[in-house]
Amino acid sequence: MKKIIEVKNLVKNYGNFRAVKGLSFDVYEGEIFGLLGPNGAGKSTTLEIIETLREKTSGEVLVNGFNLDTQFNDIKQIIGVQLQTSGYYPGLNLTELIQLFSGLYNRKVNAMELLKTVNLEEKAKAKFKELSGGQKQRFSVATTLINEPKIVFLDEPTTGLDPQARRNLWELVKNIQARGTTVIITTHYMDEAEYLCDRVAIIDSGNIVALDTPGKLIDQLLATGFERPKQMKAANLEDVFISLTGHALRGE
Repeated sequence: MKKIIEVKNLVKNYGNFRAVKGLSFDVYEGEIFGLLGPNGAGKSTTLEIIETLREKTSGEVLVNGFNLDTQFNDIKQIIGVQLQTSGYYPGLNLTELIQLFSGLYNRKVNAMELLKTVNLEEKAKAKFKELSGGQKQRFSVATTLINEPKIVFLDEPTTGLDPQARRNLWELVKNIQARGTTVIITTHYMDEAEYLCDRVAIIDSGNIVALDTPGKLIDQLLATGFERPKQMKAANLEDVFISLTGHALRGE
């Protein structure tokens, strides 16, 4: 498998505080790769460095063969970034916002086709502030696809969404991967990571403490004799919610 991101001995210091402590990992082309960890673990800092949004202290980062130190403009051309919080011009509708972003990328984009990929074509004339939380997140993801990136970065994309909207976004991420795009995602939801990610790196206090497929990491834990203190049922309350409210992708 081709390595599309290579991170070697990445360090980020803030004064005397070392937020990222020599991380090394690779991401393969076409996979969904998860960065997991508690708040303050260093995962968002790591992403922002790779995205060219934050300077590193030391280490080496290669993105599709481009060196972050000398070819950061080339990297910007092949990535799409969806941040935890996004701001859009409140007076513009979704079609106009897409036209604005496509102009910034110097690309011609069919706004309706792009909105259709995230099931928002019926909201083409709506303003961003008029959308529901799930719709806002789907539109934010849509804007990352305008420049047809090789890699999409999603930083906690389902935070604050209800279970239906969260699962709708999962399917959108899977569809993005099916187009051949590599996806890097951070999340605090372990069920989300288990469903979406081909591999995950678990970061704690600036260090990678585990890196493998979700299935293998679970098997490794079970091999230690781990048992849950309470037997889990075959379904949970979220499954009940989804079952009762429907599985189809909605406009809400």
